[in-house]
Amino acid sequence: MSSSTPAEPAKSAKSAKPAKTTKGAKGAKAPKPESHLAMVRRARRINRELAEVYPYAHPELDFRNPFELLVATVLSAQTTDLRVNQTTPALFAAYPTPEDMAAAVPEEMEEIIRPTGFFRAKTKSLIGLSAALRDEFGGEVPGRLEDLVKLPGVGRKTANVVLGNAFGVPGITVDTHFGRLVRRWKWTDEEDPVKVEAVVAGIFPKSEWTMLSHRVVFHGRRICHARKPACGACPIAPLCPSYGEGETDPEKARKLLKYEMGGYPGQRLSPPADYPGKPAPALGAG
Repeated sequence: MSSSTPAEPAKSAKSAKPAKTTKGAKGAKAPKPESHLAMVRRARRINRELAEVYPYAHPELDFRNPFELLVATVLSAQTTDLRVNQTTPALFAAYPTPEDMAAAVPEEMEEIIRPTGFFRAKTKSLIGLSAALRDEFGGEVPGRLEDLVKLPGVGRKTANVVLGNAFGVPGITVDTHFGRLVRRWKWTDEEDPVKVEAVVAGIFPKSEWTMLSHRVVFHGRRICHARKPACGACPIAPLCPSYGEGETDPEKARKLLKYEMGGYPGQRLSPPADYPGKPAPALGAG
């Protein structure tokens, strides 16, 4: 993986114009609907392009072992990875193992994880899943999807994050960013995460699933934002059927870029060595 400065997406976007869509001009023929094969080819090209833009794509939760990743992923619901990363150092200092966390006093854990929101429900899930790991799995996080989804507070998304990044088992993580982008790219119009996962799994070989998830989420957080995507700074604009939903002026779009693309810190306090951006600040710093 390269540790060089991130690609400059604005230049790529300017070099090739997105395909034009017909707006019903008199006498103009409507374009043929994209075939499934053409969509698959376009989707795989998008993945290849994203791999060039984000060669350092990675899970944006700090963790040192499967248990820490499992806990951090449960905490990440309805909050940012940054806030989780700022919270987990104190949490793991107090409860480093499933046995420790299973024996936690709920009110004490709630105070530690309060910054992540929904802290009462999350505390219940964390104590419950820790007790299950202690009692049913010998204090170890299982490496099978069917076992993980039985744990309190753990669904397919969380299970796939843990499998892909702690065990090397390919998985597609359908979070809000992933779902939004694959619909913008017309890979599917499904809204249900399980159905989205199934459709995308049919487009890409299994070996690509985990890294595809990271690349798509990276792109959604940095360039293809929910409210105002930076279309004019997007390196895959020529492949995007939704080009124009956001800012198309390259200079204005460049100002919308986030994290390392915009010259700002990322979400991890302890990012991988090849991450070209700045580490995030600890809780209360700066």
